[in-house]
Amino acid sequence: MPALFVGHGSPMNALGGDYAQVWRELGAALPRPKAILCISAHWYVEETAITAMSAPRTIHDFYGFPQPLYDIQYPALGDARLVERVTRLLAPLPVRHDHDWGLDHGAWSVLMHMFPDADIPVLQLSIDLRQPPAFHYELGRKLAELRDEGVLIVGSGDWVHNLRAAFRGQGGERHDWAERFNETVKDLIARGDHAPLIDWMSLGQDARLSIPTDEHYLPLLYVLGAQGRDDQVRFFNDAIELGAISMTGVVVGKAA
Repeated sequence: MPALFVGHGSPMNALGGDYAQVWRELGAALPRPKAILCISAHWYVEETAITAMSAPRTIHDFYGFPQPLYDIQYPALGDARLVERVTRLLAPLPVRHDHDWGLDHGAWSVLMHMFPDADIPVLQLSIDLRQPPAFHYELGRKLAELRDEGVLIVGSGDWVHNLRAAFRGQGGERHDWAERFNETVKDLIARGDHAPLIDWMSLGQDARLSIPTDEHYLPLLYVLGAQGRDDQVRFFNDAIELGAISMTGVVVGKAA
């Protein structure tokens, strides 16, 4: 099973558009997963936890958007066996089994286009904000076995995500640093050179401007950790929105 990182951008993408169309095409082209494990930028807490309920709720974790967004439900089921499998793979790290969170918009706004029937079980794994980047990459390496078991690992964020810069000029300003960093990340992924992406502060001012906070970047490290030596990569939705938010995604896999 491939693994993929998705630049999810605005919740408005749930209502359609060019990015959503690419997600639909991608979902149709992928092998059908037995289950999906999503690491979303929007579950960023002081622990490692996994959704363990039988029917995770659809979380509308935003405000000020049109009512049709709040009307969306993505009624995918959970998967108790996968909860236990992930727990074992990450041992001895404690993984709390969560019965409160559900699926936030980093998950459902993308998956509703990739798998519109919501007939594949979906779990979310939290991002422990206390941990360094190498910790998250290592979790991705431990989870890589799931790919051989038919589980689709999805990281959802934006590897360029500077909201202050995006809205300072109402999106009309292009930022060279955002475009350069987007290209740098793509180049390093294509070359399989993960070390600078783990130690992203080493990439200089472009990285610091692109990643003022790391919650939208860290999901990428789970996917890179799950990448195999012979895996090919393919990029999609390669664009910068509002001058400072990357929509770029990558499929990692032998058939990418």
